[in-house]
Amino acid sequence: MLKVYNTLTRQKENFIPLEEGKVGIYVCGLTVQNYSHLGHIRSAVAYDVMRRYLEYKGYEVTYVQNFTDINEKIVDRAREENLTPEELADKYTQAYLEDIAALNIKKATHYVKATENIDAIIQMIEGLLEKGYAYEINGNVYFSVEKYEDYGKLSGRSLEDMQAGARIEIVEEKRNPLDFALWKKAPAGEKEWESPWGKGWPGWHIECSAMSMKYLGKSFDIHGGGADLIFPHHENEIAQSEACTGQKPFAKYWLHNGPVNLKGEKMSKSVGNFYTTRELLEKYKGTEIRYFLLTKHYRSPIDFSLEELEEASTSLKRIINTVNNIKRFLNSKLEENNKVREEELPDLAGLKEEFLQAMDDDFNTARAIGVLHDFVTAINRLINAQDFLLTESNYQLIQEADQLFTEFLGILGININMEDQELADEGLSKQLIELLLEVREGARQQKDWAMADKIRDGLKELGIIVKDTPQGVIWEKERD
Repeated sequence: MLKVYNTLTRQKENFIPLEEGKVGIYVCGLTVQNYSHLGHIRSAVAYDVMRRYLEYKGYEVTYVQNFTDINEKIVDRAREENLTPEELADKYTQAYLEDIAALNIKKATHYVKATENIDAIIQMIEGLLEKGYAYEINGNVYFSVEKYEDYGKLSGRSLEDMQAGARIEIVEEKRNPLDFALWKKAPAGEKEWESPWGKGWPGWHIECSAMSMKYLGKSFDIHGGGADLIFPHHENEIAQSEACTGQKPFAKYWLHNGPVNLKGEKMSKSVGNFYTTRELLEKYKGTEIRYFLLTKHYRSPIDFSLEELEEASTSLKRIINTVNNIKRFLNSKLEENNKVREEELPDLAGLKEEFLQAMDDDFNTARAIGVLHDFVTAINRLINAQDFLLTESNYQLIQEADQLFTEFLGILGININMEDQELADEGLSKQLIELLLEVREGARQQKDWAMADKIRDGLKELGIIVKDTPQGVIWEKERD
């Protein structure tokens, strides 16, 4: 039974969707004012794996992610780049979509933008005004937190003890400093939309409420985002949504991923201490970055360093090499005998059960990857044994192992085929390498050790490591 940690209840709960067989997920995306950084990508990878696992378990998943594409920061940034706010938002939206594609993140069912949903936002604000949860002053509309009795239930704060958060503007005209804008006048000369309260644009929090309910209904299953959004953003979403509809819960499960820290500080555009995704992709493959992120539980903070990313890359290479070796055996001829004792064969069913137990425990990818490496060790122990022969029974076992690797890696979204394609793109043709190794083997049989060594050393200069094993020669790509 899948269990998830619900921020709202502060405990792990059995995951039971509102509608049998279907799951609705809304994940807060980014404000498209700059290139994405590792913190954004960590969130995207985490919820992508959750989606993949839910689909693996047979659920039909509707996955919605938003882009905040108009606010003061976008206007200021557009001015710096000599672009219109629309041009800037489109530039960085497309860049983000390219970044996540490089990390094998599945496309959302719906990507939604604030500027394309103004009507839904205005309609929701009108409902809040009619019910007395909001008030209008000088063309600005605010939500009254005192009117909503459950305010603070997500963050666990009492109204009396709350202080205005970093994203809450202290405005004299508000009745309470904690009240937040639903609609506000736009800066002079900037793009604005007509509304019953005058021209302006939406507040930040109302966007996600209006868009999530438009695509997923008044109540849905999972609302995700970074832990930094718990207060005030998600707290405000709950208040305005449940006040507007009168229906609880707005979202049944609230899941939050931990931050990515650099030298002890959360990666942040405002602080300037971040690696953009594009900078990392210049040196590392998307598969390596994705794997590194998944070696940590999604709720845990990550203290990022390039050294740890290098270690993760080496760890991933071991998995890739094992998968490649399995593929090689599946293309080999069968032997007649098998001297391996039955009790030495890997317990594939047990490993699968352990892997799925890890994923059922609040999507614990760190533990699941540990099981994956136990799997790698068990398979390598088998195929590297001195007495291993590729009999029919062992061939069947290797086929099952190959299928299990496909299953595990598919859940984690680690695309080994992508690595093969990149290898080919770099001009290191697998077929050519195999041909050279056949020539080398012929030289070894002729005892032409000089030629055999020359081929091995030449391949090493090209970044290909050749290893002679009891079962024959194998090769792997050396890291840059």
